Order: sequence, then structure tokens, then C-alpha cells
Amino acid sequence: MNRAQVAEHLPGLRRYARVLTGDAWAADDLVQDTLERACRKWLLWRTGSDLRAWLFTLMHHLYLNQRRAQAPHIAVALEDVQDSLQAPAEGRDEAIDLERCLQRLPPEQRAVLLLVTLEDMAYEDAARVLAIPVGTVMSRLSRARARLRELMATQASEPPHAAPFLHRLK
Repeated sequence: MNRAQVAEHLPGLRRYARVLTGDAWAADDLVQDTLERACRKWLLWRTGSDLRAWLFTLMHHLYLNQRRAQAPHIAVALEDVQDSLQAPAEGRDEAIDLERCLQRLPPEQRAVLLLVTLEDMAYEDAARVLAIPVGTVMSRLSRARARLRELMATQASEPPHAAPFLHRLK
């Protein structure tokens, strides 16, 4: 394993981390932690095996460990912060809706959906990364796609009720 081999997988790792965490800073930290762990455990990677799957497996396990260790989030009422929120740039509504809908999927379904559709992994590779049977990958993928379609349809049919309360900061 050399730097060039790992570097070619960085964009995919960043995409996966970004959607897993829902936060750019947390995603960067997760990628960094993954690379640090890969460097510490590089002897465990077998030459000739799928480096991409190994890196994604490391990342997925790190993400699960971090999620278990996190304290519960503190909820803040929208009314308390609406004056300080910045409205999204025009043209980004669909991407924001998709990201919100992805975050509403159960983590198990979201992980499978991202690996298979976004990272174009084969079912077998995704199963190896997530340490689940291939049949479970296919089942979760099917449920994730159906749920995402439902969520996106709901988002599209709802009137944008939050937008009028947002104020653009200067």
C-alpha cells in the first residue's frame, strides 16, 4: 500500500463520510481518523485484496464507534434561532432536500444506499464493508430506495413553510 493507492480513494471516502455524518467538519475528521487507523494497521491489509473495501470498512467501523460514544444531541427550537439562520443559496433546494431526506433514513439503510449507489460498490463489497450478508444488503437497499422516494415526494409536496422566517445575514 502506498500513498497513491490510498489517495485515489479519498474522494469516495469524503463523499461517504459527508453523507454518513451530515456535517462537513465531522466528515473531514472521520476521513482523517480513517487514514490514521489505516496507517497504524497497514500490516492487516493483504496485498492484492481490495484496498477500497478495506478503507471503507475501517471508516464504517470508526463511524459506528463514534456514534455509540456520542452523547445525545441537544434539541434547539427553530423559533429560538430563526433570526440567525441564513437562507440557502438559490438552486440548492433539491440538493438540500435530498441531503435532509438521506439523513432521515435509518443509518443501516443509508450506509447501504451510499455504498451501492454513490460509491458504485458491488453488493458483495458492500456486504464485506458492513459485515452483513449480501441478502441483507439487497433488502436494506430496496427499503432505503423506497423510503427515499417517499421522503422526496413528501418534501416536494409540502409548501416551503420555513423559508419566509429565514433572514439573510449580511
